[in-house]
Amino acid sequence: MFTTDEVQGVPILSGIPGVELDRLAKSAADIQLAAGEWAVHEGDERAFYAVISGKIEVVKLLDGVARTLGWRLPGTIFGEVPLALGSPFPGGYRAAEPSRVLRLTAEQYYIAAAAAPEFARKMGALARERIGGLQKISEEPPKPRAKILGYRWERACGDLRRFLARNQISFEWITPDAPDLEAKWPGARPADDDCPVVRLADGPELKQPETRDLAKLLGLQITANHPTYDTVVIGGGPAGLAAAVYGASEGLRTLVIEREAPGGQAGTSSRIENYLGFPSGVSGDELASRALQQAKRLGAEILVTRSVTRIDTGTRQVFLDGAEAVRARTLILATGVTWRRLATEGLDKFIGKGVYYGASRSEVSATQGLDIHLIGAGNSAGQAALYFAGHARKVTLIVRGTSLEGSMSHYLMEQIRGKSNIAVELQSEVHAVHGDTHLMAIDVRNRVSNKVSRQDCGGLFIFIGADAETGWLPADIMRDARGYVLTGDDVMKAKCWSADRDPYLLETSVPGVFACGDVRLSLVKRVASAVGEGSMAIAFVHRYLADVHRA
Repeated sequence: MFTTDEVQGVPILSGIPGVELDRLAKSAADIQLAAGEWAVHEGDERAFYAVISGKIEVVKLLDGVARTLGWRLPGTIFGEVPLALGSPFPGGYRAAEPSRVLRLTAEQYYIAAAAAPEFARKMGALARERIGGLQKISEEPPKPRAKILGYRWERACGDLRRFLARNQISFEWITPDAPDLEAKWPGARPADDDCPVVRLADGPELKQPETRDLAKLLGLQITANHPTYDTVVIGGGPAGLAAAVYGASEGLRTLVIEREAPGGQAGTSSRIENYLGFPSGVSGDELASRALQQAKRLGAEILVTRSVTRIDTGTRQVFLDGAEAVRARTLILATGVTWRRLATEGLDKFIGKGVYYGASRSEVSATQGLDIHLIGAGNSAGQAALYFAGHARKVTLIVRGTSLEGSMSHYLMEQIRGKSNIAVELQSEVHAVHGDTHLMAIDVRNRVSNKVSRQDCGGLFIFIGADAETGWLPADIMRDARGYVLTGDDVMKAKCWSADRDPYLLETSVPGVFACGDVRLSLVKRVASAVGEGSMAIAFVHRYLADVHRA
């Protein structure tokens, strides 16, 4: 607890009347921080803080990079901007050395401000000054962390752009035939055979880089920090990230292994309209970004650009590509599903050159003013159609069935009907694709009349369902005929459980190995259910570890 003298040593508090100052000293939280500990994280709820001793670093995440904006020394305060605006903290505050900080809740602050008008006036003046500083920062032109030189229809260039976008790395894409190439790409122009070329800010220039090499140079984690973990989560989609958040927050040493970028298939969704807590909807990559920050803040490790080649369920070893291995006390399978491929002849040569499976927000700029087509009748196709309709000249949904009812949510169908530039072609399919270096047109066949029409196509986005790719799993982890992992009651029905107790709800046929999200055999395939299962899996991990400890 603070003394009145300690509180009075903070200049802005010194003018508060004695009785109120004494009450404030007795009620304020006394927070003692070791070096590196956070007093406040960016996005935390408003409160008032005063530095009594030590040194506090002001940190803000700008364009994916933590940037130091300043320092708070003894006698200074922070929290004036959130209190003035009624908003969360715009930045974080971290102890640079052992520090002691006074904290008042928003309610305590307003009581003190009402008793001391001069204190409130000084807080308002300081808030206006600091808001001006934040505005100046926001006015600075963003500096991309990477520049990519490559042609639009170059598949490797597209893969790099999607990788950077999905990993929240800012970049500038420049085509070799750009009229202002010399200004945007100073120095020697690379040969076409060297493209795509990536130039990192304050770093090297890379010709046709592998994503893992690029990830390492950008500071993304690609190797595990420990040989053994309490739980290893395979897959970084909504289920895997939820398991990471809850596992790390409950004290488990947690590792997530993701082969591309956090977010999984949901990360490619342009808009998720029905996720709890986001009344205006949220994009898949934004949801993944928030979950990733949360998991990392709580201490989870997230590996990207790494694939699991095999699992030894006997030794609980997880083998990664590159001959690296980690040991896990428990495993959580959250690998999700992969888009089902369309079997139209010649389609594969246009993948990344006008043909895409799924649709992320990074694709939208390429559709500006064009006529594009989407194949599918589910919610993912509907969400993408609505998003692209704000950029493309015309969006056509190609649907094999007789209607959208039964496969698409009612609210999406109503929104699609209200968009003048979205057309729906029922009982139709893509019969052929045309183009030279990239997709230019498609033939659409009506399945009733058998009539074929050729249509200009500036982009074909495919949403025809997904499959579980689990053939790499060991045989003792049981799956159904389509590759979905059996858990709980389904394990018992298959008579493939050998332990003395019944399996937990999300436990596979191997005790201590769990499955959650779309890879698990279940009728429900939703982002919300995947997140719920990811958190539930951690509860079962705790129960399993307790069983092992008792044994």
